[in-house]
Amino acid sequence: MPIALGRGLADVPTPQLQVLFRALCRDELKCPMDAWEVARFGLQSWQAELGDALRGLDRAGVRAVLVAVLAERKPAAD
Repeated sequence: MPIALGRGLADVPTPQLQVLFRALCRDELKCPMDAWEVARFGLQSWQAELGDALRGLDRAGVRAVLVAVLAERKPAAD
């Protein structure tokens, strides 16, 4: 079965990704994540995107993805 590549986390606003990252750093986020875990942090509006990008990942994997995405969105220092 071919893998359908979507937009990843591009449509998830940065503040919502920061909520997820903070929860991960505080050891409040259970990994691998499921729909209930996403909803627990009020992120159910981005369930599909988060699930596509983070489903099945352990804590280290979720952290790596979130760090990379948030770093890419951070404005470059002049």
